[in-house]
Amino acid sequence: MSRDEQQPTAHEARTSMLMEISNAMVQLYKVQFGRGPTAARTYWAGPDAVMCILEDTLTPAERNLVKMGEHQRLRDTRIFFQYATVREFCEPIERITGRTVRAFHSSIDTKADGMAVETFILYPEGREGPSRFELEPS
Repeated sequence: MSRDEQQPTAHEARTSMLMEISNAMVQLYKVQFGRGPTAARTYWAGPDAVMCILEDTLTPAERNLVKMGEHQRLRDTRIFFQYATVREFCEPIERITGRTVRAFHSSIDTKADGMAVETFILYPEGREGPSRFELEPS
């Protein structure tokens, strides 16, 4: 069997999964906010957590809010939009990892060029529960 016909190693599969998540988050930002981040990196943060770091996520209008010193208003608005679309954030993670999202945490630092972090806590392997997007929004 040639190398091209072999199945990917576990490490290669996990690396590919992380790249796929990064790409999905960039696309999601483009759809949700009108522009994507300039860089995205995704990591396993332990066996049951995935963290995606997105750089330079602010839209031109959001940059104007920063210039006006409206950091809290910008954070509140961005987080409101992200939690209003929790399904859109969680679905690609579940599809790519094959695991259910238990909790979703979203944050943005408006003073650091709009660096955002999307964190997804998954149910431990072998354990299931409701997906985060099935829970009432709050």
